[in-house]
Amino acid sequence: MQSEIDINIQYSGSVMKYLLSTLLSLLACIIPFGAHAQNYPNKPIKLVVGYAPGGAVDLVARTIGQAMSASMGQPIIIENKPGAGTNIAVKLTIDSPPDGYTLMLAANALAANMALYKPMPFDAEKELVPIALIGRVPVVIATTSDNKLQNLNDLIKFAKSHPDELTYGSPGNGATPHMAMKLFEQASGITLKHIPYKGGAPAITDLIGGQVDLVAMNALEVSPQVKAGKLKVLAVMSAVRSPIFPDAPTVSESGYPGFESSVWYGLVAPAKTPQKIIEYLHTEVEKALATKDVKDRLVAVGGEVSPGPQSQFKNLISSERRRYEKLVREANIQPD
Repeated sequence: MQSEIDINIQYSGSVMKYLLSTLLSLLACIIPFGAHAQNYPNKPIKLVVGYAPGGAVDLVARTIGQAMSASMGQPIIIENKPGAGTNIAVKLTIDSPPDGYTLMLAANALAANMALYKPMPFDAEKELVPIALIGRVPVVIATTSDNKLQNLNDLIKFAKSHPDELTYGSPGNGATPHMAMKLFEQASGITLKHIPYKGGAPAITDLIGGQVDLVAMNALEVSPQVKAGKLKVLAVMSAVRSPIFPDAPTVSESGYPGFESSVWYGLVAPAKTPQKIIEYLHTEVEKALATKDVKDRLVAVGGEVSPGPQSQFKNLISSERRRYEKLVREANIQPD
């Protein structure tokens, strides 16, 4: 008959084997992950963009990607995934491994879409981690050069006496310029008729052709037509005047102190991406934004770089989400 001592020894041995096996399994998961973070990056990085090539977000992504790639020693490959108001790109990023090799160049839609779409398609504050804010490009109100409206006060005066008569085109329902104009209508007490388009280019074409009276657009998209003499900017919605439209006043200085609505851009990664990788990428973004080439390229399209701590971008996403939730609810904005 087996002694009680032998049984206890066998039992203790089994427990130790189980604990050792569990510990080794945990180490197998942890060690490669830590080593991965230490060796990062050791292969190309994918940068997802929720818009077609050639647009403002795509241009910013390529500008920052090129600078970071040169510094990090690995290619940064732009992957354009337009559709569903950028929700396709966001979901692709969220569902990617949190290893630092899939990032996204996000804009205002990241915050707005959580309020705009029902049911909520994602929770950016839980399913993504902000890396760094890159910069801002102002939304502008523009019209044709020969339009009788000479400035923002002319627009407001006419709109108050002719409510819903002035039409404006935007890149689509729920797009940042549409949201910006709704905020402006609330601030100024006017009502305009919104004509949504599938992007900025067709809206500008119809403005020049006389089908709409105004456009609300980011500065990058109207700049070529302003330089060609076909359009004029009545106001910029940024906090300060745009360097490419120095003669165009801000909405704030036109009688609405504190008004500001810009297109912002920032880098995000899937939640649970190791903090060491996030910190490394933040440093690389800051390094890129400090270079003359990146600054010059962003300023050339009406933008401004916005370096700052990781918390700056995190707080912006949170505050913008609340602002858009209020606007969507009050203005009953529906997505395309």
